[in-house]
Amino acid sequence: MMQHPTIELKHLDNLWFQVTGTLCNIACTHCFNNSGPNVKTFGFLTLEGVHGELEVAARLGVKEVAFTGGEPFLHPQLLEMLKLSLAVAPTTVLTNGTLVSDRVADRLAEIEQNARYSLEIRISLDGYTEEINDAIRGPGVFRKALAATRRLSERGLLPLITIVRTWKDEEELSTLAGFVRVLQQVGYSRPRIKVLPSLPLGRELIRTRQQDESTLSEEMLDGFDRDLLMCSNSRIVTDRGVWVCPLLVEMPDARLGTTLRDAASEYELRYHACMTCYHYGTICSNVSAQIEGIGLSDRRP
Repeated sequence: MMQHPTIELKHLDNLWFQVTGTLCNIACTHCFNNSGPNVKTFGFLTLEGVHGELEVAARLGVKEVAFTGGEPFLHPQLLEMLKLSLAVAPTTVLTNGTLVSDRVADRLAEIEQNARYSLEIRISLDGYTEEINDAIRGPGVFRKALAATRRLSERGLLPLITIVRTWKDEEELSTLAGFVRVLQQVGYSRPRIKVLPSLPLGRELIRTRQQDESTLSEEMLDGFDRDLLMCSNSRIVTDRGVWVCPLLVEMPDARLGTTLRDAASEYELRYHACMTCYHYGTICSNVSAQIEGIGLSDRRP
């Protein structure tokens, strides 16, 4: 039997809140945690619960906080949660953008202007055209996401657009250059873009009928910087307790305890999702790219 490596939480760099559980207003065909309308595998977090875990995280020296779901903007108290979080650390909201109205954009800008730390809004897409994206995310989603991009950029909140890579290597520059022009046409003059790989998890495994069940071995991590694995520096809070990472929230044995105080225990990396993190460990960071002329250049260190 293969001996899987184990990882313990040595420092809490990133804290995730699955703030709306698995409830989302759209049903993407690739969703890694199977979120969607009326999906209540996980439920909503309370404002009081988020506040309490933020206090613990602050004492642990957390460097960044992220709100995810489901769709975070379905939570009626999300904006209040953001104000609490921005007093502790830089904060990111991962959203499909469809619920970012003018009123919401105004409130986000106001919160960011009065915050101690920076607010990042990440808008997710699954294609660089309306046809490609909406085939995965549903009719009208691409245009709503672009409208949210315009609203946020008009208010000085420069959203990070994350887009799943669906094109070939030789199409990289022309594809992204064309997408930048689309964003510029809606008023986002210098777009920030992060290209993501398609993760073989959740519905994506079913959609593509992939059968890869490979897992990590101790030998594979020999000489590997284990800090690149999310489980070495991150935890996710749900209404059912604290899980080792966002990719494993459907695995019962990845639940580490009721609160962050229980979340530092050692964990065995036995799932294929751990292999995914091994290959794409930095996927959840806010590093973006900008097209300038014919090349890609990092916007951040």
